[in-house]
Amino acid sequence: MTASRLQHLVSSSAVLAVALIVAWLSFTQEPAEAFLFPRLISIFFAGLALWNFIRAASGLSAVGTGLTWPTFTNILPGLAIMLIYVFVAARGLGFYVSSAAAFLIVYTLYDPALLTEGRAWIKRLIVTAGFMAVIYVLFGLLLKVQTPRGITF
Repeated sequence: MTASRLQHLVSSSAVLAVALIVAWLSFTQEPAEAFLFPRLISIFFAGLALWNFIRAASGLSAVGTGLTWPTFTNILPGLAIMLIYVFVAARGLGFYVSSAAAFLIVYTLYDPALLTEGRAWIKRLIVTAGFMAVIYVLFGLLLKVQTPRGITF
């Protein structure tokens, strides 16, 4: 077994384990009505994770050379923001405010426009507001998902 195939097998195993834990948690939490959407999503993602694991174990997946250091350093700022969002901001600030802040920060980090360019900031703010409107309509109005409440809404 090559090192890159082993890397894919290990990572697909980890993703499958996380997907199964999330699915199990979504089915063991109460009130059941509040966890309908997480249950549907977790089953879908557990199925995808299982499919990915089977492909990795059987050697059917196209395996590359793995994650290179330059690629990892490009991903690292977004990963750090996601971790801060998941573990700190969502509970402290509330889902919608922290999601808007995280989206704006990640968008700004990866946007090639200069930080001193006023038009780019207007575009970033408009796209962030549009994104949050879609998220609110989807989660708050259509799916009626309970989101973390913080000091804001």
